[in-house]
Parts: sequence; C-alpha cells; structure tokens
Amino acid sequence: MIYADYAATAPMRPAAVKVMTAMLEEVYGNPSSLHGPGQAASAALSSARRTIAECLGAAPSELYMNSGGSESDNQALRSAALAGAAKGKRHIISTVIEHHAVLNTLEKLRQEGFSVELLQPDEDGIVTADQVKRAIRPDTALVSVMYANNEIGTILPVREIGAVCREASVLFHSDAVQAAGHLPIRVGEDCVDYLSVSAHKFGGPKGVGALYVRKGAPLASLIEGGAQERGKRAGTENVPGIAAMAAALRESCDRMEEENGRVMALRDALTDGLLRIPGTRLNGSRTRRLPGNVNICFEGLEGESLLLLLDSRGIAASSGSACASGSLDPSHVLTAIGLSKTLARGSLRFSLGPGNTAEEIREIVSAAAWAASRLRSMMRP
Repeated sequence: MIYADYAATAPMRPAAVKVMTAMLEEVYGNPSSLHGPGQAASAALSSARRTIAECLGAAPSELYMNSGGSESDNQALRSAALAGAAKGKRHIISTVIEHHAVLNTLEKLRQEGFSVELLQPDEDGIVTADQVKRAIRPDTALVSVMYANNEIGTILPVREIGAVCREASVLFHSDAVQAAGHLPIRVGEDCVDYLSVSAHKFGGPKGVGALYVRKGAPLASLIEGGAQERGKRAGTENVPGIAAMAAALRESCDRMEEENGRVMALRDALTDGLLRIPGTRLNGSRTRRLPGNVNICFEGLEGESLLLLLDSRGIAASSGSACASGSLDPSHVLTAIGLSKTLARGSLRFSLGPGNTAEEIREIVSAAAWAASRLRSMMRP
C-alpha cells in the first residue's frame, strides 16, 4: 500500500511507539496520586509538557492536555466568547475555510447570540492581515484563523494577523492541527493567545492533543470534574498518550528542515506529474503551502470514483477532509476559493510524509492517469 493521506492521520513514529509502550507497561499510576507510582506518572507528564512547550516556544504552564484538535478549538472559542460577552463584546471574526471544529462551534455561538463574520479568502485560500484589520470592531471579542488549511494546504499569514490582533487588544486563536510538527511554530512571535494541536497529525497517537493558552488569556472549562490540568480540563490525564505526543513532536521538530526539504521535492514532482494529466488543476497556492500537500481537481470526474480506482491499485489518498467523509456536499474550502460545485466534487488530496519515496510518486502519477482515463472512457457515448 502506498499511503498518501498523512493529512488525515500519520502513522505513529517509532519513537512515539517506543515511549508509549514503555509508559503503558511501566508508568501506570494516576499522576494526581501522592504515592510512588503516581509521582512517577506525574514526573512523566511534566517532562512531556516541557518538551511540547519547547517545540512551540511556550511555557509549560501555558499548555493544557486534552483529546485533540476539536476539543482545543471548542475550548478556545468558547473561552474567548464568554470573556468577550462579559465585557459586552459579542463579535467574532473567522474565515469560511476553517475546519468544521471551528465552523460548527461558531455556528453554535451564533445561535447563542454572537455575531460571527467569516472572511473570504482569495483564489489561493489566503486571508490577509489587512482583511482582519478592516473587520475588527470595538465589540470584537475574538479572531480565529487557521495556521494552514487542511484541504488545500495553504499557509495563512498567522504572524501578521496575530500582530494586528495584539495591537487591537483582540484575542487571537489559531487552529494549528495541520501545521504543528510541519512548520516552525513560535507562539510568542506569532502573537497567538490560543493554539490547537493534535498528536496524530505528526506521528503521535490518536485521541491526544494540547491547547496552548497565553498566560493571562481567559480559559473556561468544557469538562467539569476534578482539578486536573490546573482545574481547566477534568479527567485523569492520558500519560502514555501525552508522552508519545511529546516524543513525536520532538522528533518532528528536530528533523523538520531535513524532512521538509525531501517531502517538498516529492510534492513538487507529484504536482508536476498530475498536472500533465488532461483536465487537471492545482488548488491552493503553488508555493505558500504545506510541504506534503497536493490538492488536484479532475474536471468532469467524481473524486470518490477516482479514490476507489486508486485504492484498487494500492494507493490511499483522500477527496478532502477526513472529518467530512460521507458528506454529499462539495468541499466548502474549494467552493470558497471559487470552484464550481461540479469541479469541487472532482478533487483529490494527496498528502505526503516521511514514509513516501520518489518511486511511489511515479506510481501515484501513473495510477491517477490510468484512473482518470478509465473514468473518461466510461463516460463517452
């Protein structure tokens, strides 16, 4: 099997598997317990928190461990909204291309009386800092703009947007689920107040993530119960998962420059090869995009049909966000950047990672050309 769906989830890194296995077997205590096994678990949790903080340029006390990106997005948005409402500020700014964890939470907040303004990107999927600056009002409580788009791979100008928000004293959240471990994130320089990350996107286990919260930024609890995570996220911490997340992020950051150079070369070769197939077009910026992301539309074809044919040839790809799988609607990201619904339904997302090779890229291009040709021949009268 050729795996080209790293944006949906990445295989666990060997270092993460090793750490997690050791923790499951040896560090079994509850980190809130005062006895020896509990304190060993607490020490492992603290060590993992320090590692993750170092990778993001944060202080360990600014990280809250949780179940992943969706929980982080929900907690950040609701915390900022509640704090804003207490001051009479009920206006929230985001973009139409956010992940549904953000968009659906914003819709809930809209139903609760908040005013939500979604900015439109350009044809490459970029929302500018100037757009955000013009949208900010005296009653703006929060701006939420993703670090990099999960479908088309476009990297947003988060640092510039963060500077605009900081100058206007508006809280700023960024969903960095696709960026963490793949782009050099420094939360201080990016001027973010909240940042969401998820372990399984960079080779950690599923069901584990973290929310960065700048010191002094408001944070409300989503889950009530015990005093874990300084009283802001109840529930016994998943120490093996958190330790594995830290190991995966550490390795991803340490090898980022080398791996990104190799993966970008594969990405560009795949892009060039796919664009030689008649009736194709690249979605998103050619240059300002995640190292491993290639999103291509095949005019007149259905993405799901192409995926099934590719799967029959041992190639795993995607037709968009894995979280939207099963939806009959075309990608909201692709329609937002100007594609028709018909063209958007013919999109494929290939996302590459450490396990891919140049030979695999050639096989993907060959299989995609075969699949497109076969489907088009079946459509001819």
